[in-house]
Amino acid sequence: RFIACPQLARTVRRCLQRGAGPQPLLLEFAPGPGILTRSLLDAGFRVVALESNLDFLTDLQSLENSLDGQLKVIHGDFFRLDPLAKGALKPPAVSSDKLFETMGIAPVPWRADVPLKIFGIVPQQLERNRLWRLLFALYECSSIYRYGRVELNLLISEKEYTVLTAKPGKSKIYQALTVLAQLGYEIELLHKEPWSSFATNLKNGGLAIPKTVQVPNDHLCLVRLTPQQNLFTGGLKPSNASTFIFMVKQSLAKPKSRLTDRLNSWSLDNSETLLKALEIPKKASMHNLYPEDYKRLFEALQNSDMFAETLFHDEVLTSTRTMN
Repeated sequence: RFIACPQLARTVRRCLQRGAGPQPLLLEFAPGPGILTRSLLDAGFRVVALESNLDFLTDLQSLENSLDGQLKVIHGDFFRLDPLAKGALKPPAVSSDKLFETMGIAPVPWRADVPLKIFGIVPQQLERNRLWRLLFALYECSSIYRYGRVELNLLISEKEYTVLTAKPGKSKIYQALTVLAQLGYEIELLHKEPWSSFATNLKNGGLAIPKTVQVPNDHLCLVRLTPQQNLFTGGLKPSNASTFIFMVKQSLAKPKSRLTDRLNSWSLDNSETLLKALEIPKKASMHNLYPEDYKRLFEALQNSDMFAETLFHDEVLTSTRTMN
């Protein structure tokens, strides 16, 4: 786990702060020793801190007791929200319903304003898996997204930020994660911080910086992910979103393959007519399509008698279990 320096704490505070005076409620996950937490409290935020590590919990609770309700500390792990396990949850596993009830936040319609802002450093271990799990929840309107368009302010690796914001044509980094993130979120880079700004609680004292060859990875990036208001317009709905996700995943499994070949593999006989209607070139490859093209393609396929969602059924079930 990385521990932020005081200078970064001030930078984060500036990025999240909305003018002077009292600030909105903020859910902070994995606050560790509370360096960022204290900075946010000084800026006037009301903070709910979700901490899974018992070594940090005692000091955070002492800080909570010294304040007049501005800080609430909960033993829990943000990335173990709403596990599929049956029965009562044992900390650090947490129910989002109980968490939001504790914060006093009720569900709002999808097109309403952001009901809650969340901040935290995404652990480097299984970072991609954690981002995927958030995307599944977004598209299915499950977990935190049952409450509306919850805004995420995440410190993620530069490698993953580069993938999230890649442009079509970059076959090695333009991936299913790219398409789904760009369709689902408004992605805003707030700040880039060198790895050297972070301490670590690793026993050897070193920085566990993931190695990468294809893309730069010299910074952690503070990225704001705000769910798109118009995500569920047209034929895309939370009820069929899993099918859309796996259509995109299967399409970009071989990014240089032709779209016509992919449509033929789905037993679609009128693929040329479909592409003409969508104004997509017949020779287009999967990595040349823009995120909006994938959504239009899915909506057109939904209206096609030749397309069966059962093509993706087994993969949807398998991957959903894996993510949880």
